[in-house]
Amino acid sequence: MMFTRIAYAGAILAALGFTSAQAEEPFRWPNGARAAVSLAYDDAAPTQLDNAIPALNRHGLHGTFYLSLGMPTLQTRIEEWRAAAKQGHELANHTLFHQCAGGTPDRTWVPSHRDLKSTTAEQMRDQVTLANTMLHALDGKRERTFTVPCGDRIAGGQDYVDLVHDQFVAIKVGSGAIVPSMRTLDLHRVPVATPTNVSGQELIAQVKQAGERGTMVNFTFHGVGGDHLSVSNEAHEELVRFLAANRKRYWTDTFLNIMKHVQREQRR
Repeated sequence: MMFTRIAYAGAILAALGFTSAQAEEPFRWPNGARAAVSLAYDDAAPTQLDNAIPALNRHGLHGTFYLSLGMPTLQTRIEEWRAAAKQGHELANHTLFHQCAGGTPDRTWVPSHRDLKSTTAEQMRDQVTLANTMLHALDGKRERTFTVPCGDRIAGGQDYVDLVHDQFVAIKVGSGAIVPSMRTLDLHRVPVATPTNVSGQELIAQVKQAGERGTMVNFTFHGVGGDHLSVSNEAHEELVRFLAANRKRYWTDTFLNIMKHVQREQRR
């Protein structure tokens, strides 16, 4: 009779769309948190130094900054990036020159000499490896995460990300703010959202959705209060203020630290 009841319960769960993994105990986050939140920032934009890092520091939160090492702030404001690392923020790899696939109407900004279509996968591998070396010179660390510029993996007809896979704890590629399942998440294909022109309440709503699912929300911003693909200072401040006030419920940390935790839990 007991076996029949268990089988019947399993059939109901399956009918409702739940897998056996989903029926298991919730994913464990540090200190009993309901979800994890990754606040990341691409392209080494000036407003990240001017606005984002001061906001994070005011609220005692740590973010991840994906640096394209050829960006102007790496030449003119390098000591500020070093200071950010010392403050607990993650400096992560976003290649040397932010190469993407050009040749389409929305990619007129891609210069021909940095078009992935005319770059080999081996050249991109070397570029990413050198970027890691330069980042080590900035912060003295070896463990890294990587975000694929524009989400474009193909260089010269070959997937270059496959060639750098073993250099990183985790890699962001694809779209989607909220991870569906932490147990089955591929750490080298982590989905990410790039919010632009959104309100603080819209961002907070996604955090709450991740809390309901017990998973994580993965934001990657660009400009904060200016620059390109921007969110307003007010929206960003509202989000970080909410996260600071609810830090026991939503674990906000660097992408590297979150992914290392996920890696350990997946191995249990």
